[in-house]
Amino acid sequence: MWTTTERATTISLSPPSTPRLRLQPRPPPGRPRTPLDGAWWPRSTDPAAELPGLILALQAGTHHAVHGPIAHIMLRVAGWTSRPRRLRVDGPADTRVVRLSWFDTLPVGLVTAIWADGRRVDLLTIPPGTDPDAAAAGLDLAAHPANHLRAPALLAALTPPDQAVSENTWETEGGRLREPAL
Repeated sequence: MWTTTERATTISLSPPSTPRLRLQPRPPPGRPRTPLDGAWWPRSTDPAAELPGLILALQAGTHHAVHGPIAHIMLRVAGWTSRPRRLRVDGPADTRVVRLSWFDTLPVGLVTAIWADGRRVDLLTIPPGTDPDAAAAGLDLAAHPANHLRAPALLAALTPPDQAVSENTWETEGGRLREPAL
């Protein structure tokens, strides 16, 4: 049974920001789909502040006329400050509610937007605190038509070795290193 909080629609209190987003050019018919359709670099980890701008940007242009509105966004649980189930998006032409789904099993760095007709867009999500040069490289690579890297591999390529997950972080998340033999 859902609680009242889970059924509530979240409304962003700030106007939608212009997202840092790069999308691949529209592929010609018959060309195979790549693992990523582009990349998005949010400014914060607040989904209510970041997602409206992304949704409006994805709906802009010919996509909206062809595919209808975005109806659903799928996100990974980790990395976000809250997990609303529904988000009201106030656009220039209308207001709509977009369903949000949260998964532990979604690959790291992946966000998926699904239009009303079922078409989907898979985007690399670059963490907000990423170095601007590394983020720009990630935006460019994910939006390149020849990219065949999936989100976790692309994020790993952007992370310098000194920022990789440490053994201490691994241990605090449930892992345990073997004690050295004395």
